[in-house]
Amino acid sequence: MPEYLAKRFGGQRIRIYMSVLSLILYVFTKISTDIFSGALFIQMSFGWDLYLSTSILLLVTAIYTVAGGLAAVIYTDVLQTLIMVVGSFALMFIAFSKVGWYEGLVERYMLAVPSVTVANTTCHLPRNDAFHMFRDPVSGDLPWPGLLFGLTVLATWVWCTDQVIVQRSLSAKSLSHAKGGSVLGGYLKLLPMFFIVMPGMISRALFPDEVACVDPTVCQSVCGASVGCSNIAYPKLVVELMPVGLRGLMLAVMLAALMSSLTSIFNSSSTLFTLDLYHRARPKASERELMIVGRLFILVLVCVSLLWIPVIQTANSGQLFDYIQSVTSFLAPPITAVFLMAIFWPRANEQGAFWGLMSGLVVGLIRMVLEFSYQAPSCGQPDHRPAILANVHYLYFALILMALTCLIIVAVSLATERFPVSVASTAKLTWWSRYSQEPRIDLTGPQVTSNPVLSDLSPDSDSLSGSWWCRAALRFCGLTGSSSEPLSPVTENGALNSLWEHPLWGKVCNVNALLLLTINVFLWGYFA
Repeated sequence: MPEYLAKRFGGQRIRIYMSVLSLILYVFTKISTDIFSGALFIQMSFGWDLYLSTSILLLVTAIYTVAGGLAAVIYTDVLQTLIMVVGSFALMFIAFSKVGWYEGLVERYMLAVPSVTVANTTCHLPRNDAFHMFRDPVSGDLPWPGLLFGLTVLATWVWCTDQVIVQRSLSAKSLSHAKGGSVLGGYLKLLPMFFIVMPGMISRALFPDEVACVDPTVCQSVCGASVGCSNIAYPKLVVELMPVGLRGLMLAVMLAALMSSLTSIFNSSSTLFTLDLYHRARPKASERELMIVGRLFILVLVCVSLLWIPVIQTANSGQLFDYIQSVTSFLAPPITAVFLMAIFWPRANEQGAFWGLMSGLVVGLIRMVLEFSYQAPSCGQPDHRPAILANVHYLYFALILMALTCLIIVAVSLATERFPVSVASTAKLTWWSRYSQEPRIDLTGPQVTSNPVLSDLSPDSDSLSGSWWCRAALRFCGLTGSSSEPLSPVTENGALNSLWEHPLWGKVCNVNALLLLTINVFLWGYFA
């Protein structure tokens, strides 16, 4: 994705910035939260220490990510998806039968009040709008305009411009395969409402003293976080309701889901770091060197993410989902804006995109620093936070930040010269020119590649690879080739074969996409 921006706008500063920011977002919103939630589940299931659980989770994940690469990630994900759906369906059925199905859930949830409360407060009571997706635009915990439009900004970043997802689409055999995978993913995304959200509400209805605790002392003893214990709702349900055999299946399901996310992020992170940052600093690096550096970089990401876990435990009143969405709201909207402008407005140029990104980053970081400097008030405590935190929801902030970035991109692009943006330089790179057959002027300039004769690899490198321990390590990392030549630049296929698809399968994908949208609109309206 950073490479696309480099081709679209020219220069290298946007590409480097995008790579660095993506890695930062992975640490704050993906790796650390996945590690924490996986370790939390292991802790609930076995009673182990949180950091011991973390170490075990990371060890298993790192082994097959380092050994297998993207192929291992994709094959294990396919198998894990089947296990996840079967296990989640079993838990959903058991949980609903325990609470009296949907009517019983509505009745018991609204009565789920912990026995220990804070005097003169109402924070222990369930929200009146708990069973409505569209909530008050001012006082709602997830206001409906923010849910519809603000969350769309974040979703566009994740599903359309994030290296983790896009890299999988680019691994497809054809455009139809990529579209079919996206549609199947859309169908699967209908399930969490019934597999995860409602069972989480059932968990509060069945175990209000633990899941719905509000007294800081009680919460600290239950889950180790004084701000609340809603994060343990799902694992609590698994441990308490599932029979022994199925409990093991659900443990496999949860760890499969989390390891699936971690392996994808590890793989994409190493790709971004090696090709966009390390290879630029060392253009003479061989392919083997890049592969090894990429795998070592995964270890660095893991260490940084582990150090961030204590912050996650107390952020956003202890609610992991709100933490993920809020941090994404501070950093991702400028990225969404730049990609949308790059694709749909050919006049956008490099200066406009760069200063739009920089301005959005500064504004987003200011809000992020304020968010972590002022903790949300505990139950019964007055709110002393600045008005921008207390009154502007993070989903509204995402909308404001994206609009600001778009305005800056438009203003700077119009105020600066059109060159080097032209029809010839944007061929095949915008929505309007995606079918263009004209040769494109490459704005990135000549690529720096190294000469094998001038390679700085030592003469002993081949003799080193002859030792048994080095051969074993290279084989474990999937580096069985003996070539140490520098990485060659990728040439662009001018035939545009990638946009061709079989008419039948193209129609099948398009019809399913429309059907999926129809089902989504109905469900949103039904639960609104």
